[in-house]
This record gives sequence, C-alpha cells and structure tokens, in this order.
Amino acid sequence: MYKRQELARKIVDLVEDKQALDITLLDLRQITVLTDYFVLCTSQSTRQTQAIIDSVATELKQQAGLLPLHPPEGSNDSGWALIDYSDVVVHVFDASTRSFYNLEDLWKDAAVVVKIQ
Repeated sequence: MYKRQELARKIVDLVEDKQALDITLLDLRQITVLTDYFVLCTSQSTRQTQAIIDSVATELKQQAGLLPLHPPEGSNDSGWALIDYSDVVVHVFDASTRSFYNLEDLWKDAAVVVKIQ
C-alpha cells in the first residue's frame, strides 16, 4: 500500500510513462480537505487520454490493489478525464481544455511538488 505522497509520485511516473505533457503535482493539504494531491497533465489525443487513465487504473490495481472511488469521469470528446483515488485526484486534459479551466491558477496557493515540462 502506498502512502499518500508515494501514491501521488507513482501516478506522476505512470502518466510520464504514457508521454503525458506538462505534468504538475500539487500539494493541496494546507488549503482544502477535499483531497491531498492533484496530478495534472496534458494529453495530445483522446486515444492518449484513454491510455493514461487505463494505465493508472490498471497499474495501481495490479501493484497495490487500489481502486478509484468510482469509474473514471469524462468522455473522449470532453477534453478532460478524471480519476479519483480520494487522497490523489488525477486530471488528464487536452491542451485547450487545460488552458480554459486553468486549475493551476485556481489552486495557486497549493505547493508545486513536481513540475515536468
């Protein structure tokens, strides 16, 4: 079983393995009770978005027996997919949707733990 920060960093590794872009790990523990960490990343296609979500879900289930709180949210045409592990929430965006919602600015008081361009 992963500790919270280990889980967040493992997810960063998994999305990086699927060639996600602009990966950011935000530490939200000091500013909200909703979750501890956000992993934000950008995909270049709907197929890549699905591959990222599938990889995270499959690897965490196989390696640690972890299941998300509910099935992944979002659709292939929405530009945003989300998978919620309670302590860590993973957001996979296409570039325009990420720019539009700009979660980094919305959660600007969160500490940036990892930033991979």
